[in-house]
Amino acid sequence: MLFRRRKQANILERISIWLWPRRSFFRSFRYMSKRVLRIPATPHAVALGLSVGIFSAFTPLYGLHITVAITVGWVFSANIAAAAIGTAFANPLTIPLIFTATYTLGRLILNIDQHFVSISEFLELLNNWNFAGLWLVFLQLSIGSIILGSIAAVLAYMLAFKATKRFHNKRNAKFAMQIGSGQKLKNVKNAKTSNGCLPWL
Repeated sequence: MLFRRRKQANILERISIWLWPRRSFFRSFRYMSKRVLRIPATPHAVALGLSVGIFSAFTPLYGLHITVAITVGWVFSANIAAAAIGTAFANPLTIPLIFTATYTLGRLILNIDQHFVSISEFLELLNNWNFAGLWLVFLQLSIGSIILGSIAAVLAYMLAFKATKRFHNKRNAKFAMQIGSGQKLKNVKNAKTSNGCLPWL
């Protein structure tokens, strides 16, 4: 294939590109959107898979988002590819925002008397395996992620279902037009042949 990479990227390179694209995040978003629309599945399966992936991106299970999305997507018969793509919602640009929003909401709901834990402090707790201080932060993150993740998942489903259905309708109409044009040309050739004309005239 022309312009194909001589050396294929390994799994680590693919993950790094997934988390931090070599191109701009906007171009990567457009590329992912086109890939979602072209997935050969029903609009419901695609939209459900994408919403499952986005929901898992809100959870504090960092490093396991794809595993969670694929598992939940399989349970609910969602499209697995769309679920995996949806996890890209959690990236270096959005993770700080997601962490802050989910943690703040969880603190407000649980009303726990604890100082605000920053991302760096959270990572330090993980690195030191400080489960005594980690479980409380994780609980607040989980509560906030369930609420915000559910809202984002519902919105993603509605938008993805509408966009995918529109894309499929346009593509089916285009195919029908091409088939109709081919059938019309075939009828013209058959008519000329029956009138004594050569079929290629």
